[in-house]
Amino acid sequence: MTETADTQPGWFSSEELESVRASMPVLYVQAVPVRVDESGSVTHVGLLMRADPDGSFNRSVVSGRVLYHERVRDALLRHLEKDLGPVALPRIPSSPQPFTVAEYFPTPGVTPFHDPRQHAVAMAYVVPVSGDCQPRQDALDLVWFTPEEATSPQVREEMPGGQGVLVRQALAHVGHAP
Repeated sequence: MTETADTQPGWFSSEELESVRASMPVLYVQAVPVRVDESGSVTHVGLLMRADPDGSFNRSVVSGRVLYHERVRDALLRHLEKDLGPVALPRIPSSPQPFTVAEYFPTPGVTPFHDPRQHAVAMAYVVPVSGDCQPRQDALDLVWFTPEEATSPQVREEMPGGQGVLVRQALAHVGHAP
């Protein structure tokens, strides 16, 4: 799960967020950005490159918290714009249905998903994007991989917390069983 400072008024301070994370699950949305051909088949998967506080680099999908009183669709759009830029042109259906719900636990091994900071529940979506993607905020780069490359062992090793499993699930959902 990624973390960026939100600037909306009424959002939690760092101390409040830490207290909430220690008390209850936090709701997230995750988006696997894809490019599709004329027939709607996925041709490429977009993965972000981020730097961890320890200086290491990793790949991730678009991810972020759902704010209080925010529709899921709006949270998806906000995080896609935050990470991919304002002209990514994501196509989110008017009534989005997640392809899976990923449960991240602070204890490794409970599920394939792990976040040492918190228990988080993430609704995950495959989102076609057709515009020009320019990574922003804490995303350093965006690389487009073929479905085969995105599920390769090398790329999965670069994806912390089980996000490689999430990408495999996303591709299986759209007919690219690895």
